[in-house]
Amino acid sequence: MNQVDAAFLDSLKQIVAEERVLTRHEDVVPYSFDGTAALKQRPGAVVFPLTAVEVAACVKLACQHNVPVVTRGSGTGLSGGSVPLSGCLVLCLVKMDKLIELDTNNLTLRAQSGVITKEIDDACAKVGLFYPPDPGSMKISTIGGNVAENSGGLRGLKYGVTRDYVMGIEVVLPNGTLNFLGNKCVKDVAGYSMKDLFIGNEGTLGIITEVLLKVLPRPKARKTMLALYDSMEKAAETISAIIAAKIIPCTLEFLDQMTVRCVEDYAKIGLPTDVAALVLMETDGHPAVVEEEAAQMMALARSTGAREVRAAENDQEGAKLAAARRNAFSALARVRPTTILEDVTVPRSELARMVKFINEVAKQHRLLIGTFGHLGDGNLHPTFLTNERDQEEMHRVECALEEIVAETLRLGGTITGEHGVGLAKKSFLHRQLGEGSFELMRTVKKALDPKGLLNPGKIFDSD
Repeated sequence: MNQVDAAFLDSLKQIVAEERVLTRHEDVVPYSFDGTAALKQRPGAVVFPLTAVEVAACVKLACQHNVPVVTRGSGTGLSGGSVPLSGCLVLCLVKMDKLIELDTNNLTLRAQSGVITKEIDDACAKVGLFYPPDPGSMKISTIGGNVAENSGGLRGLKYGVTRDYVMGIEVVLPNGTLNFLGNKCVKDVAGYSMKDLFIGNEGTLGIITEVLLKVLPRPKARKTMLALYDSMEKAAETISAIIAAKIIPCTLEFLDQMTVRCVEDYAKIGLPTDVAALVLMETDGHPAVVEEEAAQMMALARSTGAREVRAAENDQEGAKLAAARRNAFSALARVRPTTILEDVTVPRSELARMVKFINEVAKQHRLLIGTFGHLGDGNLHPTFLTNERDQEEMHRVECALEEIVAETLRLGGTITGEHGVGLAKKSFLHRQLGEGSFELMRTVKKALDPKGLLNPGKIFDSD
């Protein structure tokens, strides 16, 4: 069933102008899927609110009519978190795109949830400030989606993830009530930290309509380096040596051989395609510290087996080198019709073992898997290059993923480092959490959303 009740739609159009309510098949199809491969479902209606008050009224109405609600921003998610249910109401918040305040006295920024992530950092840069989280989708993803998924990024090793920068959020609860949680205070331990409950909630507990973010002084200097390796083990040794030397770089990223070849074919950066691994290293901060750390990291890379290490001469060349990592997903996506990007994470000490295991699984199941990711924090992105129309091959993909997840958990890792659980990972969640923690999450969900109307079926199955 893909239709919603006519009376519900009439009431909806009293809240939101009729031109911001979509119901025709051809109009709602673009909102039937997100960035996750092979998952789609047509909603009953799509609405574009402009204010938190409109969002709250829509949710209250949906609650009265028992209509499921799925929230989305730009739809860049990679775990099926914003894939709608048949006949549900999709609340698309992309028109809530006002940057409300940049407070240079308190180093905070306040924005509606539909503001594009990169626009936040661009606004900060104009006044010498910095918003560190940089998910790969930052040019198109929305800040509300980043908070709802607790997004990571390339700078996560040094600067942390989205959660580390959220000082407050405005959130609509499943019954339609509107709350602001948090404030501009650096210290605040009054009661439960309620805002943290909604960071990473994937739209299952509440709808984030506004965010209050911490921002930082912009680093005065930055240096980017590239190291090339004939084995993944040597690349992993470099990472261990850098961390052991008490250096926390801004970025420590890697690409395996298949990914390097795809990137070079796609972007023509000038990378050698016979390397087993490429490691991108970046340090930022005070100019003197940057020069010292860069020299140390380059020396450590050479001493642990890098066959070549080079540093960018200027910011332009640094951006070109960094493009090797930022273009990884786009480059791999050109190879086959379907690209399935995973994000298992293991302790850093297990990285080389995990990458080797992924390569063995790819050979065993006769699959193309390119692996890249955040070496500094153990977050790997094994990327399946496949064709969702080939059922036999997709079965092999499922078997390979099952083995990769099992090995990840055996090594003390997690099924998702930054993409979220959504639909794609929920079958693995109980295995990671165990009975007690899993049931505790379900208890919270039932307490806040007793009707189960907010993003039902995501993270765990609906009752």
